[in-house]
Amino acid sequence: MKKILFTTMAVIYTAFSFGQTFTVSGKITEGTSPIVGANVLVKETTTGVISDFNGHYSIALEQGSYILVFSYASQAIEKSILLDKNTTLNINLSESPLALDEVLVSAVRVAADSPITHSNLNAEDLEKRNLGQDLATQLNFLPGVVTTSDAGAGIGYTGFRVRGTGNQGINVTINGIPYNDSESLTTFFVNLQDFTSSVENLQLQRGVGSSTNGSGAFGASLNILTDAISQDAYGETSHSFGSFNTRRHNVKFSTGLLNDHIEVSGRISQIKSDGYIDRASSDLKSYFLQAAYKDDNTLIKAINFAGSEVTYQSWYGFEETSLNFIGANTNIDANRTFNIAGVQLDNSGNITGFHNNQVDDYKQDHYQLHWNQKYDANWSSTASFNYTYGRGFFEEYIDDYYEQNYNFGNESTLAFYGISPQSIGGETIETSDIIRRRWLDNDFFVANASVNYRDNQFDITGGLLGSIYRGDHFGEVIWARFAGDSELGDRYYFGTGDKDEVSAFAKANFRLDDTWQFYVDLQGRFISYETQGLNSDVEEFLVDESYAFFNPKFGVSYKVSPKSQFYASYARANREPNRGDFEDGSPRAEKLNDFELGWRFKSAQVVVNVNGYFMDYDGQLVPTGALDNSGAPIRVNSNSYRAGIEVDAAIEISQKLMLQPNLALSSNKNRDFLFDLDGAITNLGNTNISYSPKVVASNMLTYTPINNLSLGLLSKYVGEQYMGNIDSELSKLDAYFLNDLSIQYELNNIPVFNSIVFNALVNNIFDKEYISNGYFFTYNDDFSVPGEVTTIEGVGYYPQAGINFLMGATLKF
Repeated sequence: MKKILFTTMAVIYTAFSFGQTFTVSGKITEGTSPIVGANVLVKETTTGVISDFNGHYSIALEQGSYILVFSYASQAIEKSILLDKNTTLNINLSESPLALDEVLVSAVRVAADSPITHSNLNAEDLEKRNLGQDLATQLNFLPGVVTTSDAGAGIGYTGFRVRGTGNQGINVTINGIPYNDSESLTTFFVNLQDFTSSVENLQLQRGVGSSTNGSGAFGASLNILTDAISQDAYGETSHSFGSFNTRRHNVKFSTGLLNDHIEVSGRISQIKSDGYIDRASSDLKSYFLQAAYKDDNTLIKAINFAGSEVTYQSWYGFEETSLNFIGANTNIDANRTFNIAGVQLDNSGNITGFHNNQVDDYKQDHYQLHWNQKYDANWSSTASFNYTYGRGFFEEYIDDYYEQNYNFGNESTLAFYGISPQSIGGETIETSDIIRRRWLDNDFFVANASVNYRDNQFDITGGLLGSIYRGDHFGEVIWARFAGDSELGDRYYFGTGDKDEVSAFAKANFRLDDTWQFYVDLQGRFISYETQGLNSDVEEFLVDESYAFFNPKFGVSYKVSPKSQFYASYARANREPNRGDFEDGSPRAEKLNDFELGWRFKSAQVVVNVNGYFMDYDGQLVPTGALDNSGAPIRVNSNSYRAGIEVDAAIEISQKLMLQPNLALSSNKNRDFLFDLDGAITNLGNTNISYSPKVVASNMLTYTPINNLSLGLLSKYVGEQYMGNIDSELSKLDAYFLNDLSIQYELNNIPVFNSIVFNALVNNIFDKEYISNGYFFTYNDDFSVPGEVTTIEGVGYYPQAGINFLMGATLKF
């Protein structure tokens, strides 16, 4: 069955030779159908090519013995060759059984011709722009994706949205293990620094997608497969530097298969950056270790990866209205990098400095054990176990003058922290400058298993998951100007959050013939969530909720011809509220009905994917635009819908020039949105959903003037968007259009090293001033004019960097 390609790359490498070279060429097929975009790699090197629109490949190598790896999706074949003349080698990947490494994610992924809208990226795709920026930034040029960075340059706290849905609505798994935080439901890639360097491939499913492990996907699901086993030993080290004093260093290694069965591999990394925003520095450390046993039918992997991040807070953004009070230069055009975090004021409200340790300091350790088993050509299974340990704090300087004059005043009150008022010189002191730390300490246990049956007609998978989360939330005062009878480390609040989940799914793909394919996917999720104690507002916080969700999915695809395929799908999703939703109100679970219709087309030089969607929400938890006191979005239930069309293509203009555009057009509306306007609950009718631009477009233009040189022009357009749900002009973010330039050059077969890869990335080459994210808040003023209530609006922004660069080299041996 012919595979349909969503994205393809131009040839980025053929051998740079000091001696005689020969060519290996041929055609890669599945059965009789050519495969577009299959990878051909010289094992344990970066030397490789990708098959063209007719399935053809050609690679030039020096005379010698090689192992060539031919792969596409979950299929792979290795061929050993002795190259002493030009050689033709044709490959039929239908003869390849499911790769054992891919069994880790087969339960949550979909095939290329399935009726699910998705995009794939492999290690080669990611390598071109992997110079230290966050994993979320690497997704920026996929259809419908918008990325943002608190520090303004893609390092530190970052986020991404798909179809307008942010991190809290996107399910993420790593080797089939849920990565979303159990309570906030958010993914924090800042805890996985340089993780791109350990990714074998990933798949982003838009919409509900197929059943996956963990929290429900309400805009997309991202599943990541980490490094595959390496047959041969290797080592490599990467070093990059760039704007804002950014530098990244890492070392990777593999022992190769010892005694044909055992491999140990790993990576250690460090990234540092001052950030574009004032003081928005990042000090990030991480490692990845893997020990594996493999034979013909068994793969056992023990994986440990961890990250440690210390980032100066920049999540407050640039809020003009509040900064006017303290006399700062608050014109955003004049001072785009101003950061209010840690501000210290004198008794007249003048800025005297900033707290030098206003940081987020968090560590996260992951331990995974996977057992993959192939029983015969049809049956395989996987069993996985995970333990994640997270702990850390963010430190805050609470300025008494600022609190009493421009905020609510409560958080600089000594009584808030359980500290007795102080009597000094006959004066009673009830407020103080304070430095506090708010802690999170949590444990997350997961066990899951799946079994798969696959033949030429059926692909059937069943899976089970059980997880246990235990989290402690507490705050402590580490300094106060008037500390009184308090002791270092005294806790002023303590609370717990306990969450348990059991889920099961069964999914089947049935190929009736060469034209018709049917898909059924049924999932049940059962969740219990309980909190006790106090929250960070020093208020009793008690939640005891249980949920039972049934999520059916159906799809059908029809192949009109070898070049053209239509598909349609329906998916139901349910999702529980997060901890913050309970702190901010009385939320109800979200429900989503997702309808998708698509068409895939492939000719000799063009691949096109078109899909339309209608996502109908009952109680979607949409961001109001406002943030809580830890920088997390405040959300409210809304009956709403998202409808749109997405188009992506790969166009081979010539053998040296490739064009990969995509376009997402959408309408995103709240139905009969209720809002407290001027003191009265008002029906505003249908309004735009926050953070949901109507137009998102991008393009990747790749030019390979010579075999080992690749040049790329990367363009991104994001249309205007509202930061709130009431269509206020103040809440509108302007559209922006950006262009980046990427360069990759590779030297091979040089003394000492197998190859040296040089990469450079110039972001925002036209130095566009733009804002990719922000926040919008309102409050009712019932005190300025007696007897009148007026709704006051305010905004904050996260400015992004102008022209900036990253460049580096990877030495492979």
